[in-house]
Amino acid sequence: MVNSFLRTVWAITKKDLKIWQRNRASAMATILPPLAFLLVQALGAAAVGRSPVALVVQDRGVEGAKIAAAIRSADVFRLHEVEAPQAAALLRDLQVVAIITVPPDFTTRVATHVQAPVTVQVNNLNLDFTNDIRRAVPTAITEFYQAQGAASPIQVTIQEHDLRQRDVEFFQFSVLPTLVLLLTISGVLTTGLAAAREWETRTIKELLLAPVPAGAVIAGKVLAGFVVSFALGLLVLALGAALNWIRPVGIYWGTAVFVIALVALFSAGLGVALGALLQRIQPVIGVSITTSLYLYFLAGGTAVLAFEPEWLQHIAAFVPLTYGDHALQMAVFYSSADQLGRDTAVLALSALVTIGAGIIAMRRGIARA
Repeated sequence: MVNSFLRTVWAITKKDLKIWQRNRASAMATILPPLAFLLVQALGAAAVGRSPVALVVQDRGVEGAKIAAAIRSADVFRLHEVEAPQAAALLRDLQVVAIITVPPDFTTRVATHVQAPVTVQVNNLNLDFTNDIRRAVPTAITEFYQAQGAASPIQVTIQEHDLRQRDVEFFQFSVLPTLVLLLTISGVLTTGLAAAREWETRTIKELLLAPVPAGAVIAGKVLAGFVVSFALGLLVLALGAALNWIRPVGIYWGTAVFVIALVALFSAGLGVALGALLQRIQPVIGVSITTSLYLYFLAGGTAVLAFEPEWLQHIAAFVPLTYGDHALQMAVFYSSADQLGRDTAVLALSALVTIGAGIIAMRRGIARA
């Protein structure tokens, strides 16, 4: 009895996997939205990561060289070291957002202990860029004074204590929510289409007449969606590690894989429910992608959830993908199991709920067929 059930499950799974493999439109609909979001995040990170700035050093003395070195080492600018006319042209053509000028008498002023201004001309076309410059220039000047040690007229000591051992760039941080989005779309779309196709092609009647239990049919469809989603998740995780975007360490590889499996299972169950309810391929495609995107945004996928508006944080607490994002971030970036029990419990329970909803929807659809 058990062997027959398992053979039926595997037969349904294999059939749905072959159909998915041949249906290139379905595969593209699964992969393109996450790739588009990843590209947008990459372009956004490149645009706001380090502001393009023109540096004009008119002073040829020792102190002028020191302040220029401090600005270079601040690691917050993409510097273009040019003369004043070139800098003006770059600012006019919107190729830089600011011009930092070290005046020709800077060394003399520092040596005689009089005010030695560094001029900053900012194009305040975008407040985000403007504020970056406003914060970064004082930081560079502070490092200039610190580098002089006891000889500095202003004694400055900078001590940085990082909460976490690893610095994560903006683009790297955005990769994991995009991975979760890929898992969701692939699972929901694969199982949703597999279920809806049975009604649209009238093959649901063949399944009804076949001497197989309905539970085996449902399990086979969930398993097919899980396999596709899980395989894509592992592929992206491996690719991210190869490109040094995301790389778990040690046992946290296992944690990341386990969380990916739970998200894949959740999305597969949700897909079966949608497919059985809608019973048409076109509506399933639209609703699956739209639902996945809403879940992605409501889980704070575009930024750091803790810094999002409070109303969004309250909503995100009821979105299962929130816990998948958090568990992956802790495992991949910080080698931490912080709140892993809570995250996996919510994901597992959510997966059971969506699979249960899928079973109920399939059974009702079969009963009406």
